[in-house]
Amino acid sequence: MASEIKLPQLGENLTGGDVLDVKVKPGDTVSQGQTLLEVEAEKSTVEVPSPMAGRISQMLVNKGDAIEVGQTLCLIEATDGAKQDGTAEAPVGETEPEPAHAAKQKAGPRKPEKAEQQGAEASPRDGAAKQAATPAEKERHKEDGDKSGTRERRPAAQSTEDGRQGVKAPPPPAPAGERSVPAGPATRRLARELGVDLGQVHGSAPSGRVTPEDIKAYVRQLASAPAVRGAGVQVPPLPDFERWGPVDRQPLDGVRRKTAEQMSLAWSVVPHVTQHDQADVTDLEAFRRQQEGGPKLTVTAFALKAAAIALQQFSQFNASLDLAGGQIVRKRYYHLGVAVDTDRGLLVPVLRDVDRKTIYELAQELAAVAERARQKKLQVEEMRGGTFTITNLGGIGGTGFSPIVNYPEVAILGLSRGRLEPVVRDGEITPRLMLPLSLSYDHRVIDGALAARFARYLCHVLEDVRRLVL
Repeated sequence: MASEIKLPQLGENLTGGDVLDVKVKPGDTVSQGQTLLEVEAEKSTVEVPSPMAGRISQMLVNKGDAIEVGQTLCLIEATDGAKQDGTAEAPVGETEPEPAHAAKQKAGPRKPEKAEQQGAEASPRDGAAKQAATPAEKERHKEDGDKSGTRERRPAAQSTEDGRQGVKAPPPPAPAGERSVPAGPATRRLARELGVDLGQVHGSAPSGRVTPEDIKAYVRQLASAPAVRGAGVQVPPLPDFERWGPVDRQPLDGVRRKTAEQMSLAWSVVPHVTQHDQADVTDLEAFRRQQEGGPKLTVTAFALKAAAIALQQFSQFNASLDLAGGQIVRKRYYHLGVAVDTDRGLLVPVLRDVDRKTIYELAQELAAVAERARQKKLQVEEMRGGTFTITNLGGIGGTGFSPIVNYPEVAILGLSRGRLEPVVRDGEITPRLMLPLSLSYDHRVIDGALAARFARYLCHVLEDVRRLVL
């Protein structure tokens, strides 16, 4: 007999993803815990194991398919014929007989036999009484029907009372801002942070449940339809590009789609300003090249340590804005995200407690996490909880750029390629290696003067190797 294997919960607030790879095919024999397929969700790769042992009788998903939690992935015939727990459902097209004691437990407590006999053996006099009462009942039902027509104007308590009288009418619809909306705690927190009324958001999950993605989509919709004289203006549809020549259409993969959603959200919510500066890293580069053995020391590793030192002095940059609560949430931990360029797109793994680690430890951890990102082995939690982000384009080039703040953070640091430039030192012109820094920040939380001081302090830390290594 075949059992349905459904997609289990992948993680908090994850409703599904895209199938990266299918590891089995019909006819294969699998063991319990064996990987059936790999799913890409929230830019991370999740392996879906088999909850039971058996033979694959049918695969219902293919590589590249978008799947949701609870969707049937395949059918497995159990080798031992026993129904398994977990995500395996009841056999398709068959029903197993239940033990007698289980059926009794499901049925609930038994009523007294006397009461059952009275209910089963109604006397003719009872039947006559029911017939005699029929006109009164009809009149009462008529009154109840009249009442239900005005139910929307009645208090909720009266509606409940009518329900006890047998009138099964739906409760009155509450105002949009007051009605109960099915949503989880994380979704409600996000709605408060963005100032979004949940009653205005369409829920895409089962039973109309609102997810964080629904809120982000709602915010993007508002951002893409700016108000003109008090009225929303919809984004016009794209023209038919094929009128002018051949085109190639490619669907957005999971990483690109998630990146587009996050960037749209950040750009629509955060008023961005970018502060540019330069750090003299001549001594740092000389020290870096002198080190032999151990993990490779990169400029990003030094920037991580320098940023953690600066964030301890400027706590406003290690914070988030709770606009609905009227608060600035300053974190007392320093978890820094690092943008990693992969063939699938940009991923941002988070390094925990950067302030407590040495540069060598940071370099080793950074190399390991970057490799996992490129090998599609990052877990969802490895990309959550960041307080500040660093993105380094120096390996590619450029003299500066304006990185987008990784919401709900309030600042991000961009590094460009260092260049030898003539600098006046002690009255003489000398070549120095200058590293361009680009600090983008949320102007609702950080003022320009504070951003300039933070950038200058960061430059001083990078210019003094002793502050980093001691």
